[in-house]
Amino acid sequence: MDMQFTALPDPETDPQFYRDVPMKRLIAWVADTILISLASLLVVAATLFLTLFMFPAIFVAVHFAYRSFFLARNSATPGMQIMAIEIRGGRGHRLDTVEAVLHTLVYSVIAAFVLPQLISIVLMATTSRGQGLHDMALGTTAINRPADRY
Repeated sequence: MDMQFTALPDPETDPQFYRDVPMKRLIAWVADTILISLASLLVVAATLFLTLFMFPAIFVAVHFAYRSFFLARNSATPGMQIMAIEIRGGRGHRLDTVEAVLHTLVYSVIAAFVLPQLISIVLMATTSRGQGLHDMALGTTAINRPADRY
């Protein structure tokens, strides 16, 4: 099946695309958070620690650039690639640059508030496609990377 131009796989008829994805997303999130933190620390060190008091803002900026860049390039962050998952649009396509930036923006807004983030986590763990609020709002989902990729 050519995932590039078809609809998202159905969780009932193609469950292998969704198997273990919520746990993989969690592990990918941890890996990406570590990489983003290290990159943010490098930015602070490069300024001779003059920007240390701005670390939260630097972290947010690095996170946004990191996530947008990798989602636009690979439809997956490095953490997602390690876990062999990727984000797909509602038609089953890989994200383009605009979709990647929009996905990052909506994800970031939801992650900034406790209740929406908790709801998103519960939805990822309990829905058939493992979608969070940001995925549901944008019609995206994370799937196991199809065998024909990489």
